[in-house]
Amino acid sequence: MRLATALFVLASLTAPIAHAQSGPPPREDRRGPPSGPQGQSYANSSAVLVAEIAFARAAQDKGQWTAFRETASDHALMFVPQATLAQAWLKGRADPAEAVKWQPHKLFMACDGRTGASTGSSQFPGGANGYYTSVWQNLEKPRAKKPDWKWVLDHGAPLKEPRAGDEMISSRTAACTGEPKAALGAIPFGPPPRDEKPAAPGTSGARASSDGTMVWRWDVRADGSRTITIELWNGSSFDTVVRDDVPAGAA
Repeated sequence: MRLATALFVLASLTAPIAHAQSGPPPREDRRGPPSGPQGQSYANSSAVLVAEIAFARAAQDKGQWTAFRETASDHALMFVPQATLAQAWLKGRADPAEAVKWQPHKLFMACDGRTGASTGSSQFPGGANGYYTSVWQNLEKPRAKKPDWKWVLDHGAPLKEPRAGDEMISSRTAACTGEPKAALGAIPFGPPPRDEKPAAPGTSGARASSDGTMVWRWDVRADGSRTITIELWNGSSFDTVVRDDVPAGAA
């Protein structure tokens, strides 16, 4: 109940939430938005929080797969259990009688201001508990008057015991210093062009924010087990902030 109340207040006010900076204060350059007072980045995860809450509410109000279709990008990935293009898998799929519910616990933000991630707990129809992780991108420019936040990767799995939530929803933003792209090598950066035809995903892969300060990776084995990770740049290297290991047959 405490978490639900907090989410309601945050969604209603759409107020920024406190950020933990994972390294030196951001600076104004090609890798991110300009710094605010006292070095505070304008890369604010409240936009991702509001998008995630709206997504969860739409699942209850409109139907589970309807909400997934409406909020996924054209290139979004799901795992069923192999990696697949979400829009192709969701097309024409009937909504279940009861939708899964979920609540964000931790938020992560790239320094580019247009890429973020959310992870938290979920409750499946019938009483089973689980967790989810999703990656979001604003398909418009960071300061566009009408941002277009869509999820680009989503997965979840059941748990034997509910995932414990923190007393407060936490948020962490990547550092905006250093050379993250140089450390990544040949990984695609930023959202694909809108006119680019979605390609079938590989069993493993990776993608990064436009500035390279957030990276998400997936690896799906032949038995359907998979690992999803999210990494944030700390100014000199990457910290793994999410690692989800899903055993074969789990989801």
